[in-house]
Amino acid sequence: MPSTTLRSTLARSAARPPWSAAVWRDTRFIAAGIPLALPTWLIVTAPKVVTLIVLGLLLLLIRPLTGLQRGRLRALRGVEVPPLLRPVGSPAGLLLTLRTGVSWRQVGYHLLVGPLVAAGAVALVYAWGAGLVGSTVLGWAWLMPATAPVRHQWYQLDVPLTAGGLALLAVLPGAVALLARLDELAAVRMLGPGRREALEHRIEEVVESRAGLVDAVDAERRRIERDLHDGAQQRLTSLAMNLGLARRTLKDASPAAMQVIVEAHEEAQAAIDELRDLVRGLHPAVLEDRGLDAALSGIAARAPLPVRLDVQLAERIAPTVEAVAYFTVSEALTNVAKHARASRVDLSVRTVGGRLRLVVSDDGVGGADAARGTGLTGLGKRAASVDGTLSVLSPLGGPTTITVELPCVL
Repeated sequence: MPSTTLRSTLARSAARPPWSAAVWRDTRFIAAGIPLALPTWLIVTAPKVVTLIVLGLLLLLIRPLTGLQRGRLRALRGVEVPPLLRPVGSPAGLLLTLRTGVSWRQVGYHLLVGPLVAAGAVALVYAWGAGLVGSTVLGWAWLMPATAPVRHQWYQLDVPLTAGGLALLAVLPGAVALLARLDELAAVRMLGPGRREALEHRIEEVVESRAGLVDAVDAERRRIERDLHDGAQQRLTSLAMNLGLARRTLKDASPAAMQVIVEAHEEAQAAIDELRDLVRGLHPAVLEDRGLDAALSGIAARAPLPVRLDVQLAERIAPTVEAVAYFTVSEALTNVAKHARASRVDLSVRTVGGRLRLVVSDDGVGGADAARGTGLTGLGKRAASVDGTLSVLSPLGGPTTITVELPCVL
């Protein structure tokens, strides 16, 4: 952020290096900007037709010129100016240059601030020379032969010239420091992204990181599903088979022992059923193997009320979006079964304009309201996790229609 950079710049100024080193550093910094202002000087001094051509070239050269200015600030001042958030330097970038405030600030720096700083730098360099020459007039006059005609003229001006040179040398460090500081602050303000552009970039980063987090959670859920399916579920299945075999073969066991075996066998069967439901709730294998259509068909078949399913998908969508769509439909059907008192459900799944549209309709009593903290709130949050939307139409007396739109690709 520019404000942060300004604060760090002012903080660094509180601990400046020794006087001579600071003057030399500031002088190098402003002198290094003189060559970078040459394109602007060409625009000012060239004829009008050539000026237009050079101006167009300058717009195309904004990116490399800005890069050189950033390098000057980084090498000679230790200031890191954030780069552009939009590319400039191509025909498409030229259009963005004409439309974005970031690039126009850079054009303003290269057309106005840079040349003014360069002119000031040239003046200060000449002033250094004049100060050095003026402050040594007395010495030069003393070194001249006594018979030299010009020595008498120099003796008449030695005191004012020496005093003027010394005064100039005394004032120049402050002028150099001021010009260097102004150039640095202007560059930070005008060569980097503004607050709006930085916020937009931050939002893009947050969206990308959220998408990565959703993908990571989905991948972890798949891993847990595979571990449970291939590990704990297989062990429980083997245990249940052994208990079933013991139940059938140990005919001479005591009634108490047989009762323990029977109860253990039934508990193992129940644990397998619960684990199977848990694995399906984490990430159903059919969703990864056969896609959303087959997975939704399984949900419809297991639903406690009739579900008429209509799925038309042009192509396979992103796995993370498939998982969100699957669990959204599963939770929606569970809510209908618990609260709607419906006799049937219509489920429509379409891909429209690069988005997946899910429509769940029932003939229940209606009155569903996501604002009251019902299961619809969870559906909305699940859809929002992948930049999806949820809308509910549920008048009292029914019917209720839940529409969910999800992006096909993250």
